[in-house]
This record gives sequence, structure tokens and C-alpha cells, in this order.
Amino acid sequence: MLAVEGDDVGIAEDTQWLDATAQAELARTGQVTPAELVDAAIERIGRLDPGLNAVILELFEKARAAAADPALPDGPFRGVPFLIKDLWATTAGDPICNGNAALKAACVPAPSDTTLVARHRAAGLVIVGRTNTPEFGSLPTTEPVAFGPTRNPWDPSRSPGGSSGGSAAAVAAGMVPAAHASDGGGSIRIPASACGLVGLKVSQGRTSLGPLRDESGLGVEHVLTRSVRDCAGLLDATHGPAPGDTVIAPAPSRPYLAEVGADPGRLRIGLMPTHPTTAVHPDCEAAARRAAALLERLGHHVDEAWPAVLGDTTFASRFTALWSSAMAMAIRGVGDQLGRAIGPDDVEPVNWAMAEMAASTTGPDVLAAQAAMGTFRRALAGWWAAGWDLLLTPTLAEPPPHLGTLANDPANPLAPLARSALLVPFTPPFNASGQPAISLPLHQTPDGLPVGVQLVAAYGREDVLLRVAAQLEAAAPWAARRPPGC
Repeated sequence: MLAVEGDDVGIAEDTQWLDATAQAELARTGQVTPAELVDAAIERIGRLDPGLNAVILELFEKARAAAADPALPDGPFRGVPFLIKDLWATTAGDPICNGNAALKAACVPAPSDTTLVARHRAAGLVIVGRTNTPEFGSLPTTEPVAFGPTRNPWDPSRSPGGSSGGSAAAVAAGMVPAAHASDGGGSIRIPASACGLVGLKVSQGRTSLGPLRDESGLGVEHVLTRSVRDCAGLLDATHGPAPGDTVIAPAPSRPYLAEVGADPGRLRIGLMPTHPTTAVHPDCEAAARRAAALLERLGHHVDEAWPAVLGDTTFASRFTALWSSAMAMAIRGVGDQLGRAIGPDDVEPVNWAMAEMAASTTGPDVLAAQAAMGTFRRALAGWWAAGWDLLLTPTLAEPPPHLGTLANDPANPLAPLARSALLVPFTPPFNASGQPAISLPLHQTPDGLPVGVQLVAAYGREDVLLRVAAQLEAAAPWAARRPPGC
């Protein structure tokens, strides 16, 4: 059902491919009202989402009320429609399901916004819904049993990636110009690559996870966008610590938006086009090599070099020890929230198997994994300290996989996790190290599927990433690329 008619449909079409910065400028100058921008997004969601299944909770009436309220905050993105990923980030009065069927059935409203959601609202963003995610964000695809699969706008038979797949599909299809996302092993960068978007995993402690989550873990939260300037502007609106944060990234020297268009100088960039332990699809290798050639034409020095520790064959098992322990905590939290014991019928097989794996992991095992991660982090940081500015890699080892490739297999419940490792060898190391990394939509396969490239900077250096990302966006623009049928 269309939410608007007549001229409003024209507004929906006219604003569909404008980024958040441009939409905010229309509202600021009075060319449209926040209510018109929100109605336009609602029209697009109603028209496009039935084929994609990106939005699992519509908050349309709340959004209309917020957009029409004179008290809508006069922030830099006043009136711009926005979506929140349905994983850990709560919106006051709305249920949060984390992709889990038991939480979906319970439909318990959250008592408050998280710190980051509150900052999104303070920036003037209007939340129009919540987006699909794999259960507890554990897989690099978005196919939860609770809500069904989200489809990639570029090819509906393919995955949009995960765990921020619902947000990515919505932004790529033009439903909204930007959406909230989170990244504990690649979950911003993976869907950015699969859906042709800009996806920045910020430094650990750059944005607050308060009031309930701890910044000392693997995950961070930011957004998925279609433009570098939106990525920077939204980080300006939301970064910084909150009371009680355990990890605090160093403050930027100036606004991130000032880095867009700034001269990055001549940088020393390492190229890692393949992976020492995992096969890389030719299209993904080609994407990295083409990006390296472009960076050289832009005046940077690029050598095929990377941190030797990225070939550490013990990294995956240590990462899995922490990942499975976090899963066991997540499942315990569901039981606490529902007030009852949680069993295998309440959780998808892959996640239950991970929790069982964690049950056989002792406290000393977890501490040993944390200590090993500390050693790994220092070894990685040493490469940048030795004089390198950036590392360039493919974001994924394959183009977007078909839906079902990472499906649950009750006979072999850990099979999706093993298959995931083949898809995402390049992203998890930088969750372990806490470094910022960005995926940019610089390449496409011969049949038109997006393929992203990843740039990684030293801890706290989002400024360098944004300068180079904007330089690449100007040299090889991607804004005109749009999924067929959207």
C-alpha cells in the first residue's frame, strides 16, 4: 500500500537517490518539510520492501509524529529518514528481537534508547523502522528463521551480506539514504561490499555502546551510506564517549566532514590482493588490484605488502573462542529477559552449537584467547608503526553468495560458521585489533554484482580513511550505479 499520493509520490522519486546530506539541505532551505521526506521514505519502503524484506518493524506513525513535531531537534540531519538495525540497539517503546524467534514472540518493548540511538535522534534523524539481521548477528548473511531472508537489491537470489544486511538492502534500494549498522567481525563492511555501499567500521571506542554494552568487546556501531560525506557527517554527529565507557578512542583534531576533499598527501599503502590461508575469487582480487592502480595514479606509493601476522593460522580458533563465548552470553541474556530457561528449540542450530562450544571453553581458555588477541593486536599495530599508512584488501573473498549458501544445517550445525570463514577472511582481524576499516564500492563483476575493497588505517585514524575514500569517490564515482528495478 502506498503511503502518499500525487505530488508526494513525485517527492519520493525525486529524493530516492539523494544522500542524507542533500536531503537535509532540502529540509533546511524549506524546499521540502521533514514530514515530506519521511512520507517519501515510507512510500519507498511500501513499494520496494515486499520484494526485499529489509524492514522487519515499521514505525511509520511514530516517524510521522516526530517529523511533524516542532520540537524535532535542529541537528545537521533534521528530517532525514533513518532505519535502526534490530540488533542490540534499542528504540524506546519498541520491541527488539535480535533476529531471534523467542524474542519476536515475546514482543517486549525496550524501556529506552541506547546512547547512539539517542544521538541519532539529536542529529535530527527520524527513525522510520528497524531492519532485519541474522540471529544475534552471528553470520555474514541475513537469513534468520524468525523473519526470513533479506534479498540483495542487485540480485534478489543473492545475500545482502550480514549482519547489517537489512540496513544495507534498504540503503542500496533507495528506501532511506543511510541506516544504522554494527560490526563485530565485518558486519558493516560485508554488506557494504555485497550491496555497493560505503561502510566504515570505526575504531574501537569511537562511538558509545552504552548504556548496556561494553566497548572492550569486538563490536562497534556506525552506519551504512551511499556517500563518503554522509559517513563522515554522521560520525561527526554521533562520536565520542558517554559516562562509563570502558574504551575511548582519541578525539579527532577537527570535524570528520572536513576530511572530505582534504588532500591526503602521498601515502604509503600496502596491497594484500589474496589471502595466505583462504582462496580469493578472481573478481575480488581484481577489485583490489584495480584500486591499487587507481591509488598509484592519484600519487600514492603502493607495494604488495601486508602484516605477516595476517597469515597466522591460529587466529581463527582464538577469534572463535571469543565469538562463541559472546554467543553464550547473548543466549543467557535472552533467558534473563524472558524469565525462563532457553533451550535448543529457542535458538537456531548454528548459534546453539556455538553456545555449547563455549560451555566446554574454560575461563582460562577465554583469558588465553584474550591474551593471544593482545599479542595479535600489537603485531598488527607494529606494521603501521613501521611506516605504512594504509592496507588495501578485497573486502570479501567472493562476490555476494546465493541465499542458502550459509543456511543452517541441523546435521552439521557448525557448517555455516566454517563456510563463513571462507567468505570473510579479511574483516575479522580488524575487530580484534580495534582499527578502523572502510569498504568502498569501487568494482563490479561482469554480471553487475558489487564488489568492495577494504582500506585499513592505524587505530584512531578515521581521518586518513575518509580523506582517501573521498579522493577515490571523486576519481571513480559510484553514485550513478543503482540496482535494477529500484
